[in-house]
Order: sequence, then C-alpha cells, then structure tokens
Amino acid sequence: MKMNLLMTSVLSTSLFLVACGGGSSDDGPAPTNPSGTPTNNIQNPVVKVEAYTSTNLGSVAAESSILTYKMLGQSGQEVQATSLVFTPNTPPPVGGWPIVVWAHGTTGVADACAPSKAALTESTKDLISKLLAAGYVVVAPDYEGLGTPGIHPFLNVKSEAFSITDAVVATRNYLSQRNLLTSKKWLTVGHSQGGHAALGAAQYASRAQLDYKGTVAVAPASNLGFILVAGEQSVANATLDKKISMYAQLDTYTALVTAGIRNTQPAFNYSQVFTSQVSSIAAQAETICSGPLGQAFGAGMTKYATDHNGTLDGYTRTQPNFMAVQLVKTFLDKDSQPLQVKVTTPIIIYQGVADTTVPKVATDILISNATVVGTKINSYVTGNWDHGTVMSSNVDNIVGNVQSLLAAQ
Repeated sequence: MKMNLLMTSVLSTSLFLVACGGGSSDDGPAPTNPSGTPTNNIQNPVVKVEAYTSTNLGSVAAESSILTYKMLGQSGQEVQATSLVFTPNTPPPVGGWPIVVWAHGTTGVADACAPSKAALTESTKDLISKLLAAGYVVVAPDYEGLGTPGIHPFLNVKSEAFSITDAVVATRNYLSQRNLLTSKKWLTVGHSQGGHAALGAAQYASRAQLDYKGTVAVAPASNLGFILVAGEQSVANATLDKKISMYAQLDTYTALVTAGIRNTQPAFNYSQVFTSQVSSIAAQAETICSGPLGQAFGAGMTKYATDHNGTLDGYTRTQPNFMAVQLVKTFLDKDSQPLQVKVTTPIIIYQGVADTTVPKVATDILISNATVVGTKINSYVTGNWDHGTVMSSNVDNIVGNVQSLLAAQ
C-alpha cells in the first residue's frame, strides 16, 4: 500500500486465522506436496519475452525483459501473467545464479497499473541494481491480472504467492533455454503490498519445488479490516480536510478489495459495498490506478461539502456493515491474511514506527498471530521510518540480509 493512513486508535481484538486452500490447473488436479500446496506442473510456462526499456540498468544488467508466463490463477485455471526479469552482467557462478524476487507495493488493479509498464521507482531501482551487482537474477512479478486479462486479486495471499512461485519457475525455464544456469536457491523481498506478497510466497514456496531460503518483508500489509475500522475512528472528530483525506484513502482500499473479489465472483457488485453516491466512483478501480482513484473519491466529497455548507452530513459512502457481507468477510478474515499457517523458513521484517500507511500496531498483531501458529520471526527491525523511508533507508541492509540468507546452508 502506498497511501497514507493516520492511526490513532487500536482494536483490542487480535485476528486468529486459518489457512487458505489450494487450487488446481485446467489439466486436472495438480499434485500436492505434504503442505497441501499444489506443485507447479505447468507445461511450457514461457509464453513470450519482450525487452524492458522503461528503466536503463545496463551498467549492472545483461538483460532486462518482460516475461509473459503461465501461472495457476484464482479460478483454478492456468492464466497468463507478466514479470520483469533482470540478469547480472557477470557470468553465473558454479551452481548458477540464485534468484531474488522483488514484490512491488500497491499500484491498483487495472492493467495500466502493472509496474512492468512503467519506470522503476528510485528505491526499487536502487535495490535491483545492488542485487544485480551482487550476482543475483531478479524477478519482479506484476501479479495476477495486472497487465494481463482478468482483474488483479488485490491483497489475495495465494494469488500473489502463485504469481511469485510461477514466475520463478518460468524464469528458470526461460534462462535454461538460453543455456544460462540458475541455482535452485531463491528468496523474496517485498515492500507494503509486496511485503504481504513476500510472506505469502513463504507460505506457498513449496509450489516451486526449489530451495526457498527466506523472506524479507518491509512494512508488510496485513489486517486490512483493522486498518479500515481504526481509520474511521481516527478522524471521527477531525477537520473536514482530514476527514476527506482519510475517507478517500479508506474507500480506495475498499474499492480495490471489491474489484479483486470480482476476479472469481463477477456477479459481486460495487453497490453491495458502496452506496449509490459513490459506487460509480468505486467502479473506476477497474480502469484507473490507485492514486487517481483516491483523488476521485476526494473530489466527490469536496464537491458535496462545498454544496452543503462545508460538511459531509448526509454523505454516505459504504453500506452499513459491509464488512459482514460474506465475500468481504471471508476476504478480510482469511484470503488477505498472511502467515496463517506455520512457516519454517527465515523471515525478516522491517517496520517504521512513524509509518501511517501500515502502522506498527498492525504488524505487531501480524507477528503475534504468526507466533501463535508456530512461526518464528527471525528478526523484527524497527526504527523511526515512515512508509517510504523504511524501504529507501534500508536498501543496503536488505541486500546484506539477502546475501546472508542465500549463503546459509
């Protein structure tokens, strides 16, 4: 998530969670490993490869490509997805290049929002450049439905995880066709929504049938229901401009969730979540990115307040108790929650205490619940960072974490 969220209240109840089930390919049920995760048995996973030219990494990358690949989608059928693939400009070491996945933050759910269609952000460019210089292949999936047919299942743990595992498998297939050797060792680094995705990759890593070495999750999104409720409470007595800012952010999240649910439930309608005053704005989630969508929500409220003596009295946004709608409830309580089952590979989490987008209290709850099911968080690094600086200030530390994790036996 990239939008700011002011958190001044805390829900007292933790969320104790259960695991998601697996899917199957269109060739029949996929074989499963002991964890119940379907193994990747996709044939000919590489669809096509195109040059990526939006950011020049020529000083450290031998190749920068957009890989279109096959993955197991939320429907249980094979779908196409896209991923950036970068290779170092140094020869593979003995045993091959290890693979590091970069999992990106929230951009939206519309095809135009796929990161492979744009230049890398400065902190992402910094990280990928240093990973390439250290001798790693970098795989950066767009996630299911971003830039390819179908709606992106926003913050769906399994969808994000399969986007990652299947991109890694396809990348190894593609590079092997070019006689470029990759190691079976791989890990995931992600920020915000990408931190959420990285934790999902840890849960479902066995799908790739490789050697997963660990996860670095930076300000990982979690506990969205908590954030929505606490966000509303935090501006109950705030000024009009602060209310509009907060409500626009919360409604953007809710619209992205609604859109994502529609990936497998196309009959689910925005009017089941939003009132008639805003449902048409919410529906724009499928055609514009998260920033413009938030601006559209804010503009609607600003216009209403201008026409109603500077207040939002009478302006309704979401349906009463929309979080109790079964599809929404299942998403919030189950499908969007990372670390629902025990993960045994190393996990490192970075969290800023000044982060108002993914507040530290949300990550504290995440870690507490993970501990209950037996997951060990190897390192929980906190500091006076906000949602952006928690990433930009720690690039060198993260690269060091990657090197240590991949060097471990």
